[in-house]
Amino acid sequence: MTLDFATLDILRTHHPAWRLLRSDHAPLVASFLHRVFVVPNVRVMAAADLAERLTDELYALRLQLGETAFPKPALDYLNDWAAPDKGWLRKFYRPGTDEAQFDLTPATEKAMAWLAQLSERKFVGTESRLLTLLDLLKQMSEGSEADPARRIAELHKKRDDIDAEIARVLSGDMPLLDDTAVKDRFQQFTQGARTLLTDFREVEHNFRQLDRRVRERIALWEGSKGALLEDIMGERDAIADSDQGKSFRAFWDFLLSSRRQEELTELLDRVLALPAVSELNPDTRMRRVHYDWMEAGEHAQRTVAALSQQLRRFLDDQAWLENRRIMEILHGIESKALALRDAPPTGTVMEMAEACADITLPMERPLFTPASKPVIADLALQAGDEDIDPSRLFDQVVVDKARLTRHIRHALQDRAQITLSELVLNQPLQQGLAELVAYLQLGSETFSTVVDEDTLEPIRWQAVATDGQAITRGARLPRMIFMR
Repeated sequence: MTLDFATLDILRTHHPAWRLLRSDHAPLVASFLHRVFVVPNVRVMAAADLAERLTDELYALRLQLGETAFPKPALDYLNDWAAPDKGWLRKFYRPGTDEAQFDLTPATEKAMAWLAQLSERKFVGTESRLLTLLDLLKQMSEGSEADPARRIAELHKKRDDIDAEIARVLSGDMPLLDDTAVKDRFQQFTQGARTLLTDFREVEHNFRQLDRRVRERIALWEGSKGALLEDIMGERDAIADSDQGKSFRAFWDFLLSSRRQEELTELLDRVLALPAVSELNPDTRMRRVHYDWMEAGEHAQRTVAALSQQLRRFLDDQAWLENRRIMEILHGIESKALALRDAPPTGTVMEMAEACADITLPMERPLFTPASKPVIADLALQAGDEDIDPSRLFDQVVVDKARLTRHIRHALQDRAQITLSELVLNQPLQQGLAELVAYLQLGSETFSTVVDEDTLEPIRWQAVATDGQAITRGARLPRMIFMR
């Protein structure tokens, strides 16, 4: 971004972070939101709980500054901070609840991160950052090298360096980092860990903007569902295939590994126990910062799941309308047939070709022709005005979600996580696709789940065909893991 006068003037007027820094209440807003959201890594908080904590904060400030300081109620301040002209908080309602929820916006977290850098630091490390930059340059150079000979030469050089270091250690020459180097590297790690949590909120914001655009298109769409799905899925694939989407997916796959989690836990315990690090009085939450990363990443995954849920709901509504139209047509045919039962028409009503053998010579068979790609017709459904039997609306399949919930909780009693395919294997589906969709709904609303988009798992169940015979149906879904 070019920092010219016009750009900076627009940012000063419209950007929420700049508006926060210009506000007369900036000390209250930044200090309170930093202590409530950023320090404990809280992603979402109910309006009642947040208003209660702000009330205590305002009471303490009035004791110091006088009764006239901050005269409005706490909830009024929160609603004002979430207004469009401020944009410091995001106010929303979770599905199925009528209680407002609040969350930080990425602009507010950027402003607080900038304010945190204004304080004078007792120790500013530069060596570790230089080494990190050099290591990044080496990774880019080696990772983009296409010459096998040069790659092998570089690997041999690394092996020689490792052998030389092993020889020095065996001879008693074991170089150790001094306290200054340890403090330098730990300070950089702390800053990078906090920055990563800040970036997660911006990633979630981008996915949430996509979800909002999808809701708006579905609400205003009047064409065919095929064209809408093609438009929405194209935009979702564009975000998933972008640099940000690929980086987030690689990070999420890396962090989901239990071996990586155990390795991070062991390294953090070992580093925090060093005397040089203890002198810095590190934040106690730094010991579980990798779990904070997982929680922040899970919020971004839930936003993507909400997008998929909107698409599924749109398809269900469209399928119901189409089935309703089919039933209306069938009902009209039955009514006309009953009307003609007592007074059949005279003359020829229908002609059928005489039964005969269809003889096709071998040389008359056409050559193979590649299948053409089907084109979804852009047709608009028109609802008729025929009367239908309203009792069909109540003839629906009801899935016992309480039974499925008990099954999931029972499976998680003796293990930390279980996949959806294992749940179905232990207790086969009794109501087919409807019960499978109920599992997916419980995974997005009741339980903590993780979805592995890169691994597809088959799920099969027994069904009854129209002729009464038992058949096996199946579906291929991304792996869903239920966690305790």
